[in-house]
Amino acid sequence: MLMPKRVKRRRVHRGRMKGVATKGNTITYGTYGLVSQECGWITSNQIEAARIAMTRSIKRGGKVYIKIFPHKPVTKKPAEVRMGSGKGAPEYWVAVVKPGRVMFEIEGVSEAAAREAMRLAMHKLPVKCKFAIKDQEVVEGGEA
Repeated sequence: MLMPKRVKRRRVHRGRMKGVATKGNTITYGTYGLVSQECGWITSNQIEAARIAMTRSIKRGGKVYIKIFPHKPVTKKPAEVRMGSGKGAPEYWVAVVKPGRVMFEIEGVSEAAAREAMRLAMHKLPVKCKFAIKDQEVVEGGEA
């Protein structure tokens, strides 16, 4: 799973997700992209599941780029522990995603194959997504 090698602070605030993505909102490496339409937290497990779904779909053809990284630790206290005595230990890591953020990119495959791979990846993610093509307006509709 993806996680930082080391962090400055082990426990962070939850924060707020508002507005649209200003960074990472263009397709840079590949030809086709998967763009988020909602705010949300995407866990490292979900990123890995989407990556596996895409790579299996394109069958060793083309290249998949992951453009999000889980930097934020989410803490959880153990089961059946009384209130108080501090914050829990980090349980898993999440990437904070805003609308317009390009999460995955694919190159080296046909548009039909890319659409199918992105469709399979969409089912693994907790946010609504769009299929996008480089140098074009984002395609409307949640399903590819």
